[in-house]
Amino acid sequence: MSTPTLSAPAAAALPGRIGLGRTAQHSFALAGRGVTKFMKSPMQLVDVILTPIISLLMFIYLFGDAMSGGDTHAYLQHVTPGVMVMAVFQASIGVGASLSADASTGIFDRFRSMPIARSSPLIGAVLADIVRYVACLATLVVLALVMGYRFETDPVASLAAFGLLIGFALSFSWISVYLGMLIKNPTSVQGLMTILILPLTFASNVFVSDNKMAGWLQAWSDVNPVSLVADAVRGLLNGGPVADSLLGSLAWMAGVVVVFFPLAMRAYRKNAG
Repeated sequence: MSTPTLSAPAAAALPGRIGLGRTAQHSFALAGRGVTKFMKSPMQLVDVILTPIISLLMFIYLFGDAMSGGDTHAYLQHVTPGVMVMAVFQASIGVGASLSADASTGIFDRFRSMPIARSSPLIGAVLADIVRYVACLATLVVLALVMGYRFETDPVASLAAFGLLIGFALSFSWISVYLGMLIKNPTSVQGLMTILILPLTFASNVFVSDNKMAGWLQAWSDVNPVSLVADAVRGLLNGGPVADSLLGSLAWMAGVVVVFFPLAMRAYRKNAG
């Protein structure tokens, strides 16, 4: 979809500040632009569809017996919510890499010439990625159900779990956005985000319970955002306590946005300036 340009008189009339309502309007309009790009090029969704399939099959059929003591069904119930967390976390890499690639096309200069909120191009790109997260989770749910996973709570709790997963991915995607604005190399953005994601994921309770970890690793897992979100999602999908892990998850999500949204905006202004 082409981006309209702004005439000189209109550019001169740009307001000094744009309110929250108009910022939201501009952000959703640009999110629609991003969704249209996904619809025109579905191949952009291949990675978020294949990654959860490979991950779940690998951990159940290659490592399931060893990790579960022979009870693969119980392990499937334990690991599926964790793989959901890992999959959407990995999917959040895409927005930073995409913005990094856009930085070399001059599109940000065109956005700056339009009467839109300065933050709306980044917010719109982040919101458009909801399509990727939904595709990722839908793939995982269908595969897990075929393999024998079963929801053990009501539909409201299940929807809350998926909402938490998408919120987690949206929040942590601001790290990827910041790197995408800071580094004009999509491959480097993907590499740095992978370096962040792998230790957080494998030093968590996604694949094994906390009580099977060494003491120092268990202490880290207890405060690891991936573990907290995985525990909250397990409680919402499988039943069990939710409150503590949910509060910890929300605190991490809010903290990441508070830190990395301003950093991403500062890098964007320098990039587009």
